[in-house]
Amino acid sequence: QVQLVESGGGLVQPGESLRLSCAASGSILSVDTMGWYRQAPGKVRELVARISTDGRFTYGDSVQGRFFTSRDNAKHTVYLQMNSLKPEDTAVYYCNYQAVVSGVIYEYWGQGTQVTVSS
Repeated sequence: QVQLVESGGGLVQPGESLRLSCAASGSILSVDTMGWYRQAPGKVRELVARISTDGRFTYGDSVQGRFFTSRDNAKHTVYLQMNSLKPEDTAVYYCNYQAVVSGVIYEYWGQGTQVTVSS
């Protein structure tokens, strides 16, 4: 089992920045991918950003150039720097942990943190 604890959500105005953090604990493997997904009311959960242990990353189309992800492998923590926030970025942001062992995908989710962008 892997436990994920998110922090950093809140209410900001359009154009402002926010930084999310997610710390993993438990049965963490040496090779994994951590990242962020989000879900707005009435919409499906979508990828925001993810980054692997060796630093390979992927971003969702809607956040390219505005959001940046990084990780501290020693602390098992992933970060999401969100810049130039827009009202459409409003959603619950979920931390995600994935690892593959002998072809089996193990996946865990955090409890989610609310990000609201409004004037």
